[in-house]
This record gives sequence, C-alpha cells and structure tokens, in this order.
Amino acid sequence: MKRLQQSPRRTGARGHVLSQDGDSNTGIQIQSCLVNSTFSAWDISEREREGELAAAVQSFVYRNYSSNMAIHVFDNDEYRPPVWKSYLYQLQQEAPHPRRVTCTCEVENRPKYYGREYHGMISREEADHLLSVAEGSYLIRESQRQPGTYTLALRFGNQTRNFRLYYDGKHFVGEKRFESIHDLVTDGLITLYIETKAAEYIAKMTINPIYEHVGYTTLNREPALKKPAPVTRDTPDGKEPHGEDSGLEERLTSLVRRATLKENDRAPKYEKVHNFKVHTFRGPHWCEYCANFMWGLIAQGVKCADCGLNVHKQCSKMVPNDCKPDLKHVKKVYSCDLTTLVKAHNSKRPMVVDMCIREIESRGLKSEGLYRVSGFSDLIEDVKLSFDRDGEKADISVNVYEDINIITGALKLYFRDLPIPVITYDAYPRFIEAAKLAEPDERLEALHEALKLLPPAHYETLKYLMAHLKRVTQNEKDNLMNAENLGIVFGPTLMRAPDLDAMTALNDIRYQRQVVESLIKNEDILF
Repeated sequence: MKRLQQSPRRTGARGHVLSQDGDSNTGIQIQSCLVNSTFSAWDISEREREGELAAAVQSFVYRNYSSNMAIHVFDNDEYRPPVWKSYLYQLQQEAPHPRRVTCTCEVENRPKYYGREYHGMISREEADHLLSVAEGSYLIRESQRQPGTYTLALRFGNQTRNFRLYYDGKHFVGEKRFESIHDLVTDGLITLYIETKAAEYIAKMTINPIYEHVGYTTLNREPALKKPAPVTRDTPDGKEPHGEDSGLEERLTSLVRRATLKENDRAPKYEKVHNFKVHTFRGPHWCEYCANFMWGLIAQGVKCADCGLNVHKQCSKMVPNDCKPDLKHVKKVYSCDLTTLVKAHNSKRPMVVDMCIREIESRGLKSEGLYRVSGFSDLIEDVKLSFDRDGEKADISVNVYEDINIITGALKLYFRDLPIPVITYDAYPRFIEAAKLAEPDERLEALHEALKLLPPAHYETLKYLMAHLKRVTQNEKDNLMNAENLGIVFGPTLMRAPDLDAMTALNDIRYQRQVVESLIKNEDILF
C-alpha cells in the first residue's frame, strides 16, 4: 500500500484542523483520530510488521482518509478530540511470552488433557528451580498436599506463582476458559503484566471518558436521525467527489457515528439499560467508553447484545442507561424485552400490540367471549412467527386469519412471552399491596403510585391496553366480557410473581385479577 499523502490542511497543537488562513475549527477529525498514539498515521506503512494493530489502523486510515473527510461537531475550544489510546496495547506487546518447561521422563498417570508440561508430583521448590530459567516459564504439577488436584506453576516478576488448575472440557484458573494451556498462560501473562505495570492507570481509566463527550448513537437508526452535521472534504484538484455519499455510512466507525448523528427529538425518551455480555473480540479492539485498549486473548470485555457497544467490564458499570437497540441485533418480536423492542423500532409501544388491537377493534369488539375464547393454537403460533419474521409487515387481516380469537390469542401470547412482564417484577409487590386495600379511594391512590414505578415503555403499553379493554367492556351486551372477566384473563398475563413460593403465587392470583379489574374500570382516572 502506498504511503498516504498528507492533506494540505495543518493541525493545531490540540489536534484541531487549521484552515489555510490559520483559523481553528474544533471537532473530531478523522485525520487526528490517532494523535498522541505511539505511531503516526502517515508512517503506518513502515509499521506493518508490528502485526494486527498496524493492519487494523492502516485499513481504518485508508478507508477514512480516501475522501479526506473532516467532521465538525464541537464548538468548545477547550475540548480535545478523543483518540484511541495505545498505552495498554504497548504493554500487551511487551508482556513475557509463555515458555513451556517439558518433563524429560515419562510420568505415570498423566491426565490425558495435559502434555509434556506435566511433571507429576513434584515439590514447590523443585518447580521453582525448573522455572528459574526465564520469565514466562510454566509447568503443571500434581499437588503434594492435595493429591488428585493440579497446580499451574508460572514464573512472573522473578518469582514462581502457583494457581489451582481446573478442567471441565476447557482449562481454567478463574472465570475465563481456554482450549489449551498455552492460551491460558499467554492470557495470564498479559493480564499479570498489564495489571502490574499499569494498576494506577487502569484504576483511573473511567475518568474523563470519551463516551460523555461524543454521546451515543447506534449504527442502524436512520429513520430516527436528524440531518448529519456538515461534512467538509478536501479534494486534490478542487473537484467535487463522486459516488461518496452512498458509501459514507459504511466508512464511518461507530465512534464517529456517535459524534455526528443525533436522535430525533420526537423519538420516545425511554431509558434502557445495556444488555452487556462477556465477549471475545477477534483482533485489536478499543473500549468505546474510555478509548483504551481491551487486553487479553479472550473475554477482553463485554458487548451489548442489543446495540453492539463494546467496553471494558469495569467501564460497563459507568455507561449510562442509554442503550439504543440496533435492529441488526434484535432478531425477534416475541420474547424480546419490551423496552428493547420499542427503542429498536423507535415507537411508543410494541408494534404487535398496536397492530393486534387495531385489528380486534376493527372487527371483533362484539365477538362473544372476546379474549376468553381460545383460538387454534397452531394458527396463533403462525401469527407469532409472522411477527418475528416480518415485523410491521406481518399480515393479520381477516383475509389471512378470519377467526378474531387467533389475533386475541397472539396478543395474549406476546404478553406471556415477555421476559419482564408488563407490570414488572420490581413493581409487582406494590400492585398486590394496593389490591389488598379495602377502601376504594386508598386503593386508587396506591395503584396510581404503583404505576409510577413502571418503565415508560411498560407504562405506555399498559395505558394503551387498558383503554382498549375499557372499550371491550363497553360492548359487554354483545361480547359478554366485563372488567371482572377480563381481569381473570389478563391478571396472570400481565403480572407474574417474582420468585415467590408456589402457595404465595397461588394466593396472589385473585389479587392479580383485582388489579387488572381496577385498572380497566378506572382507566380514565389512573392514566
């Protein structure tokens, strides 16, 4: 790859772009994204031999410099554009390499999952002597104190460290599990080295995070976005670039997207906790909260299963509850967290609730036994699969499902399948306590306070459903469904006891019915 030509633009001391006349424009510059790194973007071709990092950054620079983009989103001259910090990556490169100390003689009863690094039952002193040859040396021995248990002896910091070693199909000494002893030792040496050399640095990583400066937006939020910030481009010949707009989205990293894209003001302001799960990243990765390298061979950090945000495990505790699920990650409608679904689709309520209720009200309000009569289970399952597959394009019209009880059954199934019920586990006790109050006014006041505990998406969904069920009761002469009957149907559907014993849960059923009945009858007062 040819060395990239430096743009005629000059940069100020703080990484701001200076125009030809010297004016400073504050902003995130893709050109200055690697300022303060241990390598220069312009000299990257000379560092290709340094491995995956050089390749990754070279690819990044080539893609984003190709159009000489400069994105300006900040007005505060005091703000310093964020950079990917390479200090921890340097330390990982410097960490000792594993050196297996093999046993020269055949050891009896050697476990089949250990190799020549197994030395049998030797003392700590013998192990210490064998490992003194070099930093990073390791061997496995059987414990003399507890025969049948095994110890990983590892040389680090000019001393031998001993770790109880386990195997359950994979090797481990802590939370991480490895396919081979070599990978376990490699990861352990990296972790020991970095935590020894940079303990104070790691402790302060979450101070002044880049996350707070650039905000947060997921990659697939196009319908909810305002017009992006202006993009300025330098072209060598002064001509307008062609065919770049369509590829701009793909070229921007998630960090730059978060800096340039904002939520639509009309989008619901629902707070959602990130759904972080331990993740193994392939190739070098940086934390999108603190901008530091995510070290180790496996399980280097956590990734939000709903929006794809990548951060250190310790940084995940600091990330605000601003998850904006990406439809690429939200694969289904049923059994999906309610708040996750509405944020992914940028709606106030789940589309399945809106669509089913509209269909029921258009042709089923006078149907006898509405919600009490069950539809054919196979067809209800078919509706579920249709929503999971087609989302808002699912066809639930009378042409496809003539029996309205199939639609009511699909709606009830949606509520039953929610991982967190519409009336959440946290709010459940307050609703049950309210139902136990004998005085009507006190009960209404208690229900009103309990409703305040619901997350916004849950509240909006419950409000919409109760208004619908109120209209169902207004057709009681035809459908024979009053508030009490609907309470019997929807009580266990909307509320589930959180980890209560079977007897308590059974006793709560009548209070669940009373809660829903009261919500329907007083819908106009409570919501």
